[in-house]
Amino acid sequence: MATSTVRRNPIDKHDERRRALADSALRTLGDLGYARSSLREIANNSEFTHGVVHYYFADKLDLIVYCVRQYKATCVQRYDGVVADSTTPDELIEAFAAKLRETLVDEAPMHRLWYDLRSQSMFEENLRDAVRQIDRTLEEMVWRVISRYAEVSGAEPAVTANAAYGMLDGLFQQALLGYLGGEPERSLDELTGQVRELMPLMLRRQI
Repeated sequence: MATSTVRRNPIDKHDERRRALADSALRTLGDLGYARSSLREIANNSEFTHGVVHYYFADKLDLIVYCVRQYKATCVQRYDGVVADSTTPDELIEAFAAKLRETLVDEAPMHRLWYDLRSQSMFEENLRDAVRQIDRTLEEMVWRVISRYAEVSGAEPAVTANAAYGMLDGLFQQALLGYLGGEPERSLDELTGQVRELMPLMLRRQI
């Protein structure tokens, strides 16, 4: 009996290779940051040669933007369980705070890279479109959490999606700075406390 062979699209193979390269490069990028990273340095800290990395990515900017997009796309999905599983306001707040703590502990270098990239976009126009798109994805993720919180609270949001994202992002960035600055436990505890205080303020008071 003849067996059929499924031929893969060359574009799929190319994308798969880029994803593998990005996965390999993420840790190095997180450790070195935007300014200190180069394609050669990234290749030296991975199983891929400089020539291979350069073949799939035009330059450092191309690679870093791809990596951060890929990481954030995965990151935002981690909060889907918070939205789907929480049935009371307190349950949602605690689950959300716990997830923020978890990602801060497990992936602090990657979050530092993101903020590094976002700051750099003020000086490099080529970064701005990618940063805006990633920011929009994160804003949508935060709004799903806030919308669910309002739903289980039987209330309406008192803030816009942009305002909610700005406030929570600010708390997270301050916690990251403290965590990387040598005060991990205090920063994590403060983040949890601030989330507990802030979330109720995002709802309209019922009369």
